[in-house]
Amino acid sequence: MFPPPIVLSAQMPFGLAPDFIAGIFAVPAGAEGWRIALVLGLLLVAVVLFAMERVTVDIVTFSILLPLLLVGILTPEQAFKGFSSEAVISLAAIFVISGALTSTGVLDLLGSRITKFGGGNQLKVLVMLMLITCAVSAFMNNTTVTAMFLAATVVLARRSKLSPSKLLMPLAFASIMGGTCTLIGTSTNIAVNNYLKEHHLQGVGMWEVFPAGLAICVVGILYMAFIGKRLLPDGGEDNLAASYSIREYLSEIVVMPGSPLIGQRSFESDLSILEFRIIKIIRGTESLFPSSRVVIEEGDTLLVEGKVENLMKVKRIEGIEIKADKDHSDLLLKGANYRIVEVLVTMQSDVAGRTLREVDFRSKYGLVVLAIYRHGHSFVESIGDISLRVGDVLLVQGQDEYVNNAREKFGLSILDEVKPTLYHPRRGLYTVGIFMLAIIASSFEWLPVSVAFLLAAVCTIFARGITAEKAYEFVDWRLIVLIGGMTAFGQAMTTTKTADFLADAVLRTAGDLGPWWVMAGFFVLTILLTQPMSNAAAALVVLPVALKAAERMGANEHSFAMAIMLAASISFITPFEPSCLLVYAPGKYRFRDFVKVGSGLTLVLAVVMLILIPILWPLSK
Repeated sequence: MFPPPIVLSAQMPFGLAPDFIAGIFAVPAGAEGWRIALVLGLLLVAVVLFAMERVTVDIVTFSILLPLLLVGILTPEQAFKGFSSEAVISLAAIFVISGALTSTGVLDLLGSRITKFGGGNQLKVLVMLMLITCAVSAFMNNTTVTAMFLAATVVLARRSKLSPSKLLMPLAFASIMGGTCTLIGTSTNIAVNNYLKEHHLQGVGMWEVFPAGLAICVVGILYMAFIGKRLLPDGGEDNLAASYSIREYLSEIVVMPGSPLIGQRSFESDLSILEFRIIKIIRGTESLFPSSRVVIEEGDTLLVEGKVENLMKVKRIEGIEIKADKDHSDLLLKGANYRIVEVLVTMQSDVAGRTLREVDFRSKYGLVVLAIYRHGHSFVESIGDISLRVGDVLLVQGQDEYVNNAREKFGLSILDEVKPTLYHPRRGLYTVGIFMLAIIASSFEWLPVSVAFLLAAVCTIFARGITAEKAYEFVDWRLIVLIGGMTAFGQAMTTTKTADFLADAVLRTAGDLGPWWVMAGFFVLTILLTQPMSNAAAALVVLPVALKAAERMGANEHSFAMAIMLAASISFITPFEPSCLLVYAPGKYRFRDFVKVGSGLTLVLAVVMLILIPILWPLSK
């Protein structure tokens, strides 16, 4: 049950790694050898491309599948079988149900209730937030839960007089930990279960992983409450304009008699040629904000944003006067019915993957983007040409009406408010009821998981919880492609005997230590691979090798599979998990913040799981 003692020898522990690496490079000669080498080479390419993030995960997946098809290692049936598997159907159905819960305002309403916990001390607020997030994430995609609770968490932090950075990372971590509690809590669990069933091995029950998941949540919350919270950074800076470094780029221009700017529309003035954006127009005692209807008049004072070096060029325009530098704060940018807010780019927004210029943001949204914040850097120059990503935060200014439209019509998340204006009680109740019935039906095995949730997804559409068109928008197609493609890659590892080859290398190196140590090695390897790769991809790469090693040792393959599945979901060292990427910019985090807080959490959870797994799933058959 617990690891046996190790007798140190000349080969342990310093000889272990070189022996294993030597075994890896000892590829068999002949046809079998080049097939194994090709698969290992493609795996290395995939890891590098995943880590670089220059190419999207779906394109990377197709890029490693195509060579396998072209050389005949995989047949078209084998390569594309994963895209029609139970895992893909189950995931897509759960995305649709999550979309219905979002569209009916159920998650919105729950998010608004979270803010009621504000006002207490940091420990109380953090624990309550993580408990609620873990509970909800046990049944929903963790990225969706993080996105829906993000705005509420920012409001909760401000009501509790805390920096959002003190709560947003715990929110993301809790959503990931909660997903380990049930089969449907995370895509990794669903993918591993599908792989086991396709290879005629024991699958994972709906609640089988709950004891381990509960331990992960309890230990994780305790760690964050007493250790992690001391390591979390303090975002500080309440002034949004200053925090985005906009103050340095704002200037005031007075329109003098005879200026060519007179009569020009504020959206399309000569200033835009010099990459200046008009933020505000002061006309006597009246404050105006740029729109297609506002025309520049003589005597107007224009608050503009742009490159400092372009001020010299602005001086060449006759009929304008540049005022001396002033301290421009949020109050100057705000006005009656206008406000400056932070907006999060979500998967459902049509601006993701496009530039502000491409979507004609000003005209379509009626908002002025002042700055973009991404991964610790704020952009305030030439932002119209920056391709936006999911998780980017836009600092925007505009009328209340347009700010609300950005949230309700265009899928952007406003980080300074939580208004459950979308809540539809009857539709929401129907959606929750249908979801619960699907969970019950799959838990008691009345229906297969894929059938139960596909039926639930269709029923939510009939119950008008979500439209068919909107349902497709909520499906994360890149994740679907990733899981389908990596399932096929796992098949290639089995077909080419690459899994046997790697398993033999592992057993030659560490087989004498016993099953627990071999399982622990695969556990750590999975955690390491989740840094450059997604959790599901890492699990599907390691799983064939781990199962083959367990088979060769006569150990319990199911125990090894559960270890790989859990290891993929307890890695918090880097912010590459989608839930962490969502909070990266709103929390104003740096990469090192995740390393500092997440490394200790990952280590503690790894130790707990390596002790608990052999108890829950004995290593011997």
